[in-house]
Amino acid sequence: MNSFSQDAKAGVQEITEQEHQHHHAPKGIMRWLLTTNHKDIGTLYLWFSFIMFLIGGAMAMVIRAELFQPGLQLVEPNFFNQMTTVHGLIMVFGAVMPAFTGLANWLIPMMIGAPDMALPRMNNWSFWILPFAFLILLSSLFMEGGGPNFGWTFYAPLSTTYSADSTALFVFSIHIMGISSIMGAINVIVTIVNLRAPGMNWMKLPLFVWTWLITAFLLIAVMPVLAGAVTMVLTDKFFGTSFFDAAGGGDPVMFQHIFWFFGHPEVYIMILPSFGIISAIIPAFSRKPLFGYASMVYATASIAILSFLVWAHHMFTTGMPVFAELFFMYCTMLIAVPTGVKVFNWVATMWRGSISFEAPMMFACAFIILFTIGGFSGLMLAITPADFQYHDTYFVVAHFHYVLVTGAIFSIMAAAYYWLPKWTGHMYSETLAKWHFWCSVISVNVLFFPMHFLGLAGMPRRIPDYSVQFADVNQIVSIGGFAFGLSQLIFLVLVIKCIRGGAQAPAKPWEGAQGLEWTLPSPAPYHTFSTPPEIK
Repeated sequence: MNSFSQDAKAGVQEITEQEHQHHHAPKGIMRWLLTTNHKDIGTLYLWFSFIMFLIGGAMAMVIRAELFQPGLQLVEPNFFNQMTTVHGLIMVFGAVMPAFTGLANWLIPMMIGAPDMALPRMNNWSFWILPFAFLILLSSLFMEGGGPNFGWTFYAPLSTTYSADSTALFVFSIHIMGISSIMGAINVIVTIVNLRAPGMNWMKLPLFVWTWLITAFLLIAVMPVLAGAVTMVLTDKFFGTSFFDAAGGGDPVMFQHIFWFFGHPEVYIMILPSFGIISAIIPAFSRKPLFGYASMVYATASIAILSFLVWAHHMFTTGMPVFAELFFMYCTMLIAVPTGVKVFNWVATMWRGSISFEAPMMFACAFIILFTIGGFSGLMLAITPADFQYHDTYFVVAHFHYVLVTGAIFSIMAAAYYWLPKWTGHMYSETLAKWHFWCSVISVNVLFFPMHFLGLAGMPRRIPDYSVQFADVNQIVSIGGFAFGLSQLIFLVLVIKCIRGGAQAPAKPWEGAQGLEWTLPSPAPYHTFSTPPEIK
């Protein structure tokens, strides 16, 4: 077995070197269309995800503008529902997941001492099908009857019996996104297993690599489940099947079981790489090694395993038997334990460290505090009798936005600031970065924290109009939303300025940074590690 893996490693290395001999950085548009270089593909993913983030954000602005006052102001209820649906789909599949894939492409080969990703041509293909998937999704908004309007969770019968014809385009685009995710995940696994530098055993892997390895297995496990769910929706709507139609012997609640069996591990797909990022940044700016490395690895693995046992906590109000409700309640609470281990380890790493607060550290600290708030509201939602009160209210919206915006998005921002000097060869403007941080962190709390109170007072989610008693809080929330959206333009300006010039970045711009990527010059050369480094 060992000699086989050695042969495989040698074979992959040889193929990659041949790829490299044929592909020296071409110029112009063809460089980006045909590239098999992991850095170029990482850059493409990151820019794509940022563009999608801005498009999804613009849709959120439509939602918040409509909710600024009670009554119907700006858009039709049907269009409002399309905005909530497509905003969710774009932020999940278009912004967060491609951003993490872009970081994986850029960083994993540099972190493990590999020359490139193991399957470079598939890497190119897995990116270039994505823009077409989202073009299909966005074009559905212009169809007769409008785009998908059934929420990003597309519950049957809303997505089958009562949906517009554009459902077919929605299903097709989801399939393409899923194919892209699975190819990316296979690539990550093959790269980490086969291309690690000599001497880099499993317990020497950087935590970002570990979290991505576990995320990749989750992707391969759950993306086919999503494919199955959307295919059944397609055949129910257009081909006369009745998987989810009770009149034909189907079961609409079965849809929720299938969807959330994908959907809950998906939540961890969108947060596990964040844990890896924060585990790189906190030690660097505390100038101390990470506290409890092994426990972090085991905690990540246990979160991934438990994520398959908690899906029905989204379904407490569907009339499950009490035994099932108790099982899912306890399993959901159990996930708080490994997550708590991580938070404890990050705080313990900072304890008595020599801390400095540059932009990556500021975003990482904000992540720890605000993600923990999202975790606490998640625990509240896990308590079955309480969930009957919170279910489908703005409390749920507040909870998952604390996890996904101040969690996933803030960690992506932290990663961008941390590795930007390595990517561009220039130091970014720390002043602009601090402006971006403070504008974002204040506005995001004005945006999402009051939603908890709206939900506890009983305001339902996904509605274009609401009772007058919610008006004042909704105005505050909308103002926070516009401020948060505008704050991201500071980030755009900062990144463009950094690419175009600035102070020359040293190979290791952060004093406490550890890892193979900091042994490379800044900007990182087009081809890295043609001879693998020896790990002592």
